[in-house]
Amino acid sequence: MTDSKYFTTTKKGEIFELKAELNSDKKEKKKEAVKKVIASMTVGKDVSALFPDVVNCMQTDNLELKKLVYLYLMNYAKSQPDMAIMAVNTFVKDCEDPNPLIRALAVRTMGCIRVDKITEYLCEPLRKCLKDEDPYVRKTAAVCVAKLHDINAQLVEDQGFLDTLKDLISDSNPMVVANAVAALSEIAESHPSSNLLDLNPQSINKLLTALNECTEWGQIFILDCLANYTPKDDREAQSICERVTPRLSHANSAVVLSAVKVLMKFMEMLSKDLDYYGTLLKKLAPPLVTLLSAEPELQYVALRNINLIVQKRPEILKHEMKVFFVKYNDPIYVKLEKLDIMIRLASQANIAQVLAELKEYATEVDVDFVRKAVRAIGRCAIKVEQSAERCVSTLLDLIQTKVNYVVQEAIVVIKDIFRKYPNKYESVIATLCENLDSLDEPEARAAMIWIVGEYAERIDNADELLESFLEGFHDESTQVQLQLLTAIVKLFLKKPTETQELVQQVLSLATQDSDNPDLRDRGYIYWRLLSTDPVAAKEVVLAEKPLISEETDLIEPTLLDELICYIGTLASVYHKPPMSGPPLATSSVQMGAVDLLGGGLDSLIGGTNFVAPPTAAVPANLGAPIGSGLNDLFDLTSGVGTLSGSYVAPKAVWLPAMKAKGLEISGTFTRQVGSISMDLQLTNKALQVMTDFAIQFNRNSFGLAPAAPLQVHAPLSPNQTVEISLPLSTVGSVMKMEPLNNLQVAVKNNIDVFYFSTLYPLHILFVEDGKMDRQMFLATWKDIPNENEAQFQIRDCPLNAEAASSKLQSSNIFTVAKRNVEGQDMLYQSLKLTNGIWVLAELRIQPGNPSCTLSLKCRAPEVSQHVYQAYETILKN
Repeated sequence: MTDSKYFTTTKKGEIFELKAELNSDKKEKKKEAVKKVIASMTVGKDVSALFPDVVNCMQTDNLELKKLVYLYLMNYAKSQPDMAIMAVNTFVKDCEDPNPLIRALAVRTMGCIRVDKITEYLCEPLRKCLKDEDPYVRKTAAVCVAKLHDINAQLVEDQGFLDTLKDLISDSNPMVVANAVAALSEIAESHPSSNLLDLNPQSINKLLTALNECTEWGQIFILDCLANYTPKDDREAQSICERVTPRLSHANSAVVLSAVKVLMKFMEMLSKDLDYYGTLLKKLAPPLVTLLSAEPELQYVALRNINLIVQKRPEILKHEMKVFFVKYNDPIYVKLEKLDIMIRLASQANIAQVLAELKEYATEVDVDFVRKAVRAIGRCAIKVEQSAERCVSTLLDLIQTKVNYVVQEAIVVIKDIFRKYPNKYESVIATLCENLDSLDEPEARAAMIWIVGEYAERIDNADELLESFLEGFHDESTQVQLQLLTAIVKLFLKKPTETQELVQQVLSLATQDSDNPDLRDRGYIYWRLLSTDPVAAKEVVLAEKPLISEETDLIEPTLLDELICYIGTLASVYHKPPMSGPPLATSSVQMGAVDLLGGGLDSLIGGTNFVAPPTAAVPANLGAPIGSGLNDLFDLTSGVGTLSGSYVAPKAVWLPAMKAKGLEISGTFTRQVGSISMDLQLTNKALQVMTDFAIQFNRNSFGLAPAAPLQVHAPLSPNQTVEISLPLSTVGSVMKMEPLNNLQVAVKNNIDVFYFSTLYPLHILFVEDGKMDRQMFLATWKDIPNENEAQFQIRDCPLNAEAASSKLQSSNIFTVAKRNVEGQDMLYQSLKLTNGIWVLAELRIQPGNPSCTLSLKCRAPEVSQHVYQAYETILKN
């Protein structure tokens, strides 16, 4: 009997019966009971009440039963975390079982149980399994590290699992290598700042050795990892290409595309004169052609990728035109994609073949496909000059068919042909004019109007034709109205005596009767030009037009290079890179604008009736070196004033390279002797040089703005890093942000503009004259309402009062008074922000207790949370 019996509906008291069966002494009965439990769980019944009974069944040597119990555990551990801990001992024991399958099963299940309480127990068994003698256990443990990192990243780093993972890249077993690479890649994706996959020629060699022997999905992980490596010279690039090339003949299309991605990237480094370069081009064509014999969905993905490849290196498929010819039973999405690639591959050598094929397509029944085919004929005429005449006669044949949508598309493309080859094919205008009445689509009507206006001197009744369009002027689309306005002005400049009335009529319609601003503006410009200087009007309106380019829909080169790195992923299907950072909240980023209302954040928050205490002048001796210890002995400060111990956070990655076309930006904020700066590290991880850097901030809560331009003195070459300190001012435009310390930044270079946001620590805004006198402190503390008081606990901070006071003073948090109450040290402190807001604090420290209590009072309570974070950061670092 099959397992379907477990899914049949059971009677009342089912849970009670299952409980009894689960506690049975007979092994077979136990197994049957667990199967019934799993069946109930699968159909959505709640069997969590049986948790302790199912867990008891774990103590068994039967692998099948163990798998079922582990499946149950994975499902219910999240809703029953306290009970799940009961199973921990069995897991730990199973991780030392003589059977490698059980060891692997235990570590895999522990990784899938996403319960914080269990993760700490997982560390020791996982460490053993990562060094297990059996490769099956090691490869399972490698994936478990990535799962654990997702639950608790800090724990994984503290336990040193990342280093163990890196060591597994040198493992003797190819599947272990592949899983280690997969795990490291996944961790690196969620933490772009960490340089986990630190690839070098030795590790690349190990990956390439493993590539030949691991499973297909393992090969994909390794190939994707190789694609992120930059070879040191062309010889290394060639060597890697030679070892990756055999993957092109793999049966799995994902492996083929990943191999193509690596080869496309590394070909950049090979000289085109090399014999190997030509050989590689020949080897790339057959696997891509083979992908087109798969089912339609796979064909479409392959075609979208081929579209990118053909734009980058058309020579790869230049002899393979026939495979892109459309089959009668292809779905429409495949047909349209093939058509696009055919035009990209069209050349003088194959144009006759292509045109015959396109003419055939224009008689199909699918309207969208026919339209695209007619457009394709026009694009071929523009791309291959020698074929233009043949294309025009083909289009004329199609116009003679009198099929409405064919005629309209043909007129649109003939307009482009006129633009590309002026004074060559104007003899066809008469044929076009015959079809004027059948045009009902805006694009076709606009194209026809353009033709009439442009060649008005060759068309006897041009004024009548344009007048016929003018009758329903207000019903036309904006595109047609604008074109009609320009065409009639052209006609007037060519035949002024006959068309004065017509031009008056259209100018009046455009300027007085229209509510479209674009149309009105153009109407007024023409009117003024014609009334003040007809000669100038002629030069402007009848100026010689530039020839249109061959390929107008090519992807921009830097974007194309980026998309080539994503071959085989969703980005290559959408032809869009993975999401970049969010755009800034406002379209124009204002810089340096002063908050004219004054009062900084106070004015935003509404507490305007508070008189700030008088501000003391910055002490004159602040420029002298403030330091202690060895720095002073060796005079390392050389007279430059730095605040000793003023905490500076380590640099973090603010903008990863994958989101900024190869530009990686790391940074931190510092405050030294009254001046704030943003310390940046720019790294070029792209294949091209970067120049013309500039930076802007969006309006923010404290008016932070660059006080000087971003100075990158030399072009930033590939793989080069430059460190810059950007001085900041606090006189920029103010706008309350969420959270308060959020800073949105735009960085521009010669490639694009990139956006990112970061949180700045509030202590960079604590000014040097933030010490209040005692009387003022007492009066202000009483004056601020009690509801504005916030209390916080700072844990794991075993400092005494003296050490804490000294540490905080170095970051401009000043102790106004100190007293001891019932064995507790009380520090009363004040600080002042750059925009004049005062914050008063009471810090209670109990000697011997690692936690202290912080009470904050402020007119702007929104600030308190961020001041507390600053306290915590300063005291703990």
